[in-house]
Amino acid sequence: QVQLVESGGGLVQAGGSLRLSCEASGRTFSNIFWGWFRQAPGKEREFVAALGWSGERTYYVDSVKGRFTISKDNAKNTVYLEMNSLKPEDTAVYFCAADKNYRGTYYSADEYDYWGQGTQVTVSS
Repeated sequence: QVQLVESGGGLVQAGGSLRLSCEASGRTFSNIFWGWFRQAPGKEREFVAALGWSGERTYYVDSVKGRFTISKDNAKNTVYLEMNSLKPEDTAVYFCAADKNYRGTYYSADEYDYWGQGTQVTVSS
């Protein structure tokens, strides 16, 4: 089992920055595929970013490319989502997710085996 706990959300003005953290516990993490998703009120959960187990390959939804960066620190069992140039449309609950057996669909919520509880990000205009 893997337990995931997100933190770092909050209220920020448009153009500002936040860094989300997702601390994992329960097993080793060097070969886990990671993802960040978000869900705005009344909308479906949306893929945001993913990170391959080696830490070399990253994937982003087009709307955040150039603004968000996913990374991890294996020693701290933590995955990060650095968010810059935030926009009101980035407002959502952000979830981190872990996949113990990557099947190639990083953009699909069904790919992931474990989820955090979510952290709220609100961007004011």
